[in-house]
Amino acid sequence: MDLKIAVLPGDGIGPEIIEQAIKAIDATCKKYGHTVGYTYGSVGATAIDKTGNPYPEETHRICMQSDAVLFGAIGDPRFDNNPQAKVRPEQGLLEMRKKLGLYANLRPVSTFKSLVHRSPLRQELVEGADFICIRELTGGIYFGQPQGRSEDGQTAFDSCVYTKAEIKRICRLGFEYAMKRRNKLTVVDKANVLATSRLWRETVQEMAPAYPQVNVEYMFVDNAAMKLIQQPKHFDVIVTENMFGDILTDEASVITGSLGLLPSASIGIHTSLFEPIHGSYPQAAGKNVANPLATILSAAMMFEYAFNLKAAGASIRQAVDRSVEAGIVTEDIAEDGQAYPTSEVGDFIAKNIG
Repeated sequence: MDLKIAVLPGDGIGPEIIEQAIKAIDATCKKYGHTVGYTYGSVGATAIDKTGNPYPEETHRICMQSDAVLFGAIGDPRFDNNPQAKVRPEQGLLEMRKKLGLYANLRPVSTFKSLVHRSPLRQELVEGADFICIRELTGGIYFGQPQGRSEDGQTAFDSCVYTKAEIKRICRLGFEYAMKRRNKLTVVDKANVLATSRLWRETVQEMAPAYPQVNVEYMFVDNAAMKLIQQPKHFDVIVTENMFGDILTDEASVITGSLGLLPSASIGIHTSLFEPIHGSYPQAAGKNVANPLATILSAAMMFEYAFNLKAAGASIRQAVDRSVEAGIVTEDIAEDGQAYPTSEVGDFIAKNIG
């Protein structure tokens, strides 16, 4: 198979972790006889510096002409610390999601046996945890209009907006994934307060009879936030709106012990995008210490979801498992100070794929 991949390294540690994922992709393609071509584009603060636009039209064209997008990270403290900035890196991410129609973010959460002790939660709570969060990506408060500030600058406002069609689209995916897993779907909302959440709950109740084998439960977001920590093994498939999903999936990262272990896939109407869930970690940029495993596992998801090459994705996962079991890991999850540079972790994984 001939694979065309758009590569958007982005900001901070993005270029370093993307480089390691490319090593894994190349080794996998060599093993299975696939050809791969990469086209690079700029996004985020890097793109602002080059063009003034965090998601330039040229980058969008590259994404649209590719089979999948491999994305690093967005974010730069120059903009984080400037509330008056008119253009921000994160606007590029939102624009990319909107233009590519990336309405669903899939974030699997599972533990490595050899790393469960790294979680701040007790081992008996996290060992065996295995669930997937499906987050709606193109609606809700991040995109709702009107949005802005009053003329005197003393008031700011954001609108949370959802249509029934948007809710059906994402929840249909939730039901389908529940049927592929353990037939349990948790719908997270705030229906006791928010009108949009009541529309979510009403819509799922209408859909549920078409999936009689799926056990559906409804959970307020504050309860879900507590239960993720208290009983992470309670969950199988979680589906929720944009902002709740953003917060809960980052919270779920503590189950594995590091943000650097969790991949994600954003799928939708046009080209699907694959990225680690962590940010740009600017403090580590250029130091060769960032954990590349989430990005490499995102490449595994790319083979599985974008190209339907299950064996290729499994080969990457197995190589990552070997890396973790052998202790060839970066400083965030290393034991007794035995940390390896980012590049050496990438080399080890690529070697173990071939």
